[in-house]
Amino acid sequence: MAMGAVLSSNRAFASPLSSASSAGKQQHTSPHCRWVCSLVPGDRNGRQTPASVQQPLTAMTRFCPKRRLLSRVECFLYSSDPAVTSGWQKPRRRESLTAGSDTASCVVPTRNCKAKFEMTGSPSDVPAEAEAVLPGQDAPWFPKRWTIVVLCFFSFLLCNMDRVNMSIAILPMSAEYGWSPATVGLIQSSFFWGYLLTQILGGIWADRFGGKVVLGFGVVWWSIATMLTPVAAKLGLPFLLVVRAFMGIGEGVAMPAMNNILSKWIPVSERSRSLSLVYSGMYLGSVTGLAFSPFLISQFGWPSVFYAFGSLGSIWFALWQRKARSSPSEDPDISEDEKRHILGGNATKEPVSSIPWRLILSKPPVWALIISHFCHNWGTFILLTWMPTYYNQVLKFNLTESGLLCVLPWLTMAVFANIGGWIADTLVAKGFSITNVRKIMQSIGFLGPAFFLTLLSKVRTPAMAVLCMACSQGSDAFSQSGLYSNHQDIGPRYAGVLLGLSNTAGVLAGVFGTAATGYILQKGSWDNVFQVAVILYIVGTVVWNVFSTGERILE
Repeated sequence: MAMGAVLSSNRAFASPLSSASSAGKQQHTSPHCRWVCSLVPGDRNGRQTPASVQQPLTAMTRFCPKRRLLSRVECFLYSSDPAVTSGWQKPRRRESLTAGSDTASCVVPTRNCKAKFEMTGSPSDVPAEAEAVLPGQDAPWFPKRWTIVVLCFFSFLLCNMDRVNMSIAILPMSAEYGWSPATVGLIQSSFFWGYLLTQILGGIWADRFGGKVVLGFGVVWWSIATMLTPVAAKLGLPFLLVVRAFMGIGEGVAMPAMNNILSKWIPVSERSRSLSLVYSGMYLGSVTGLAFSPFLISQFGWPSVFYAFGSLGSIWFALWQRKARSSPSEDPDISEDEKRHILGGNATKEPVSSIPWRLILSKPPVWALIISHFCHNWGTFILLTWMPTYYNQVLKFNLTESGLLCVLPWLTMAVFANIGGWIADTLVAKGFSITNVRKIMQSIGFLGPAFFLTLLSKVRTPAMAVLCMACSQGSDAFSQSGLYSNHQDIGPRYAGVLLGLSNTAGVLAGVFGTAATGYILQKGSWDNVFQVAVILYIVGTVVWNVFSTGERILE
């Protein structure tokens, strides 16, 4: 069986593996690539070694069970850079290594990476990281970076579970306390008071103190606020409004903190599908909350929803404290191989001590993010907020049917968000530029909903209307691989702040768009509502394709 030596290309091969005999040879310095050379005892043809190379085997002795066996070396190039190659690649040329030779070399030309590696020296010169393993043998069964992604997914699942439970519980609460529709609207909007407050602050805190601390704080904060909701409601309306605003404060830091931590943990080749998985947690959280809240209320009363959902945060926090770190450099359990794959040979930078606001706001791609996020969320919030009313008033579904159909777009978004993430990362792996991939995916996220909303005003049957709604939200989910992934592309050190800026615009679009829809319906029709959304989708498409980029513009 072949044994191998994993050799990091981040350390120059001239020291200590290369001796003076390798001077002048081309060294492989790409931060994204590394060699694996495997010694295979016994040549397939069994030819005798020429006497000219009958010398003691040195560097490879420790990996060969019998020194005098005729052997060969197989070298592989592994690259995490999609512009170079993806996965293991065999060289075009293989050199034979006999039991007496002390040099192994191979050449693997690729599009952007041409390397020649020579290994010489004695067994004592082999560095610690050159362990005898086969390619991929040192990888854990579940990479640590994906443990972070899964934990972030469940935090967003809890985030939307705790957010949507009020939309169900508000009905028995208003009946018990005699709240008017205006009071119900005030309670529902109080969440956004705190949510808007911590979008940018959450990004600043995450970029300074680390995503682990800030996201953990957010989950604990909003979980406590969720469990205090029944108590606050009994104390009086002012207490309830304060608790709901406090809940918004906790949830407001979640997205910037998550963006910060994933910018440290996820390489660009996996960025789209990791973010899509995390954001699909929000969609599935809404499905879970809408599905379980009515059952809990009917069986145990409306306070049970807040106690049950809020208590889940303590379980998540215990796992988060045990498993998560703000960056790979802080994690003692991560393998060196995975750390090299994540960092790509780049040294980790210290957390930011100050935010260069003037520099950030002077960049057109930053404003492309802010404007596009506003245009995107206008249509998204309108559909998600007013959909039950549309089903009831226009399609003539009863309230039960409307509630069930409200789950459909969330499920559609969860599925298509992950499909879009896989497509985007595949395009990057095939050599498409990150800029083009982000523009393609976000154009689908804009033009898809615009197209299906235009059709919606022309269909006449409820089934076709529901289909158009589902397709609109499904194509909207491709935005997770477009603008939602772009913060980490253009400024990974300030990913939290950038998301805080753009998501503030997105939340404002939801607030203003929801209110404006009510005004438009008083003066016009649903066709006018859809027309405004379509116009903003088109504006967002133009701004995004003209000014956005996938290149890093902030160091």
